[in-house]
Amino acid sequence: MTSEVTVRWLGTNAWEVTGGGTTVLVDPYVSRTYTGATKPGEFDPDTPITIDEAAIDEHIATADSILITHAHFDHIADVPYVAAKTGATVLGTETHLNLLRAMDTPEEQLAQVGGGELYQFEGYTVEVFRSSHGVTGKHKSLLFPGTRPGEAPRRPEVIKDLVEGGSLAYLVTFGEVSLYFNAVPSFHEREIAGIRPTVLFMQGRNPNYPDYEERLFAAVGSPPYVIPTHWDDYEEPLTEPAVDLFGGAALGEKVAQYSPDSEFVLLDHLESFTIER
Repeated sequence: MTSEVTVRWLGTNAWEVTGGGTTVLVDPYVSRTYTGATKPGEFDPDTPITIDEAAIDEHIATADSILITHAHFDHIADVPYVAAKTGATVLGTETHLNLLRAMDTPEEQLAQVGGGELYQFEGYTVEVFRSSHGVTGKHKSLLFPGTRPGEAPRRPEVIKDLVEGGSLAYLVTFGEVSLYFNAVPSFHEREIAGIRPTVLFMQGRNPNYPDYEERLFAAVGSPPYVIPTHWDDYEEPLTEPAVDLFGGAALGEKVAQYSPDSEFVLLDHLESFTIER
């Protein structure tokens, strides 16, 4: 039986995955609030959280599941609106879900995970893996670290209120097509060793992680397709061609070096790619 899955890039780490009449969204963020994060010396962590409902309505129509990799603003800020609009099941850690509760996401749609779960949905499965967010600088600093366990916190008002809250990766499988979403330039090597995805979504290199690309390909084999993610300047317009700020094109050289049998697929904003197996 042939499986056909189409992926569409909504910028940053936002992906729409459709197959068998169902839709899975990964980190559906399209508001692209300007914070200065991608401009040296301009970053303002006190930037108010704003939601561009018109952009969401334009680019996101439906969803059955929403998968959250971590809770920074450029991954989670639009989720409350998207969840309420679509009625989708939202998977995330306790912190992710508590932040969403504080932003009025419907409680009945929230499904807490922590890594290790394998869930059967209608037409597809979702397997959850623990992951680690990328760090920067000499002292390996994590942007907005922390968790929000227990009861929901006060409503987040500015982007620094959206703490990382733990990171997750996901293997989504539609029949013969499996897609591994690794949203950060890091991974838990021993946890994913031996998975064999059809499509690997990965970021470009981070100097804090030695041999990142080589180790990742060794862990997951040589997947038929490699698609870069989270490589654009996510504060520039989604309706314009992506600005390669984080090495999306350069990742192709690493794929050719360490996984030469893989097809490297570089998508631009709002472009789609269909996989058949």
